[in-house]
Amino acid sequence: MAKKANSTKSFILRVDADTMDAIEKWAADVFRSINGQLQWIITDSLRRNRRLPKHRKTSDEDKEV
Repeated sequence: MAKKANSTKSFILRVDADTMDAIEKWAADVFRSINGQLQWIITDSLRRNRRLPKHRKTSDEDKEV
C-alpha cells in the first residue's frame, strides 16, 4: 500500500506572550483553533500580497485514480 504524501509541513513558531494572547482571543472570537487561526492569518497575508501560486491543488486533485 502506497503511503499518502502529506501536504502540510510542521514548524516551531515562537511568539511573545502578548502576541499569543491576541491570537488566542482572535481565534476564540471566530470559533477557530489557534493553529487554524495562524494558518488563516498566513494564507490571508500571502493572498493579499499576491505571494500564493496561481493554481493550488485541491484535495480531489491529489487523489490517485
